[in-house]
Amino acid sequence: MSGKICLDTNIVIRIFRNDPLVPSFFARYSRCILPVPVVAELLFAAKNSARSVENLVIYNQFIDSCTILGITRKTADYYSAIRLQLKCNGKPIPENDLWIAAVTLEHDLPLATADSHFGYVEGLHVYSWRCE
Repeated sequence: MSGKICLDTNIVIRIFRNDPLVPSFFARYSRCILPVPVVAELLFAAKNSARSVENLVIYNQFIDSCTILGITRKTADYYSAIRLQLKCNGKPIPENDLWIAAVTLEHDLPLATADSHFGYVEGLHVYSWRCE
C-alpha cells in the first residue's frame, strides 16, 4: 500500500456503483481522504436522491470510514493561488473543485478523479480514473 489518497466526488459515486476497478484501486492505498467539499456534495446527492433515507445511511457510513480534511486559512491561500493561476491560464474550473484542489495541495496528497480539468492545477498529483 502506498499511503493516502484524496477522493473526488465522482470517484466515490463510482465506488457506490461497484465499479470493477475499485478493489484493485483500494489495494494500493491504506487510507482514503475526503476534502470537506466532497463530503458536502455527497450529502447533497444522497438527500436529493429518490432513496434519500437509504442513501444517507450508506453515504454516511462511507464518509465516517474516511479521514475528512476541512478548510482552513491556509487552504484559502492555496485556493487563491490556484484560482489566480487558472485565471491567468484561461482554464477556470468549478468552484467546489477549486476547494478540493486547494485541500489536496495543502496536504500534499494525490487526488483520484474522473475530471480532466484537475490537470490544469500546477503541482497537483492527479490519479486519473476515467470512464472507458
